[in-house]
Amino acid sequence: MEVSDIHCGKQLQVNFSPQGSVPIPCAAYLTGAAAIPGTGFFNGSVMVGSPVLHPIHTAALQITRPDPVSNPLAAKAPSIVHIRGLPPPASTPIDVVIGDPAGPVGMTMATTIVLEVNAVSKKTLSPLEIDIIALMKKIGVKIDTGAKAETAVKAHAGAEARAGAKAHAGVTVTSGANITAANSTALVVTDAGGNVLAAKKNFDIKHPNKEGWRLRHACVEGPEAAVYIRGRLKENNVIELPEYWKGLINYDTISVNLTPFGRKDDLYVKDIQEDRIIVAGNHLKNVNCFYQVWADRLGEFVVEYEGESPADYPIDQSDHSIAGYHYDVRN
Repeated sequence: MEVSDIHCGKQLQVNFSPQGSVPIPCAAYLTGAAAIPGTGFFNGSVMVGSPVLHPIHTAALQITRPDPVSNPLAAKAPSIVHIRGLPPPASTPIDVVIGDPAGPVGMTMATTIVLEVNAVSKKTLSPLEIDIIALMKKIGVKIDTGAKAETAVKAHAGAEARAGAKAHAGVTVTSGANITAANSTALVVTDAGGNVLAAKKNFDIKHPNKEGWRLRHACVEGPEAAVYIRGRLKENNVIELPEYWKGLINYDTISVNLTPFGRKDDLYVKDIQEDRIIVAGNHLKNVNCFYQVWADRLGEFVVEYEGESPADYPIDQSDHSIAGYHYDVRN
């Protein structure tokens, strides 16, 4: 059957059951004469938007932007999902609930988030509100401590959850680091400088040779503050070390990688001196190889430590800079 319009005056139910068995009613919305008006129930899945963007069954509720070709009028809507409450001050902390103690949920986000936080003047604050306001202060959101938060406060750059970012049951927001508000099952506000440390240190640039594309790389990570040099030896068996390595690196940590080019060669490191590395092998007159030299910088470096933030680092970190933390707590 195909019709242009259907008006359902009270309740719509799409309730499948195997042949011969009675459908399970929706107790939340009731049925029959007691049914809550204007309700709908589907015991399967619902898709809203473009089926092209959701070609496979992945969720009970799948939402996309409408297809501009097949439904151009619907595609003009600026947002995919817009949740709106009653006029202020009718908003409550449970207007939007994701998970609860009886049914916790995980969340994976590959998106950009801009948070606008509006708080209403109150004489008393709940423990959850105190947690959130304390966190907002910590991340630099301006708050009037007379229990009134400035309206339309925004958490900008750091309130971005990039690909791979995860939130667990609305309590922990992970964008490389965890922020946990005690007793919290509500929204946790984050900020780029709010002690949220990125999981990956990336740079993102315009693609050098593909129009309309971009290029993203990430930094190499390891349990040391390493420096390196690399290059090529041709008819020479001496790797010259930078003069500035003196007083910078621990010479006992030097490692050397040699890669012969053009033929097999029995190359090895004969000696490591303060300003050079001597290479030996079977064809010293015709050495042809690539090299990498790595070394650890002087000073202590603790990889794992107990604490709640980088401020708890157990040794002096005056020569350290932590992305997303030190940029906003140092002058």
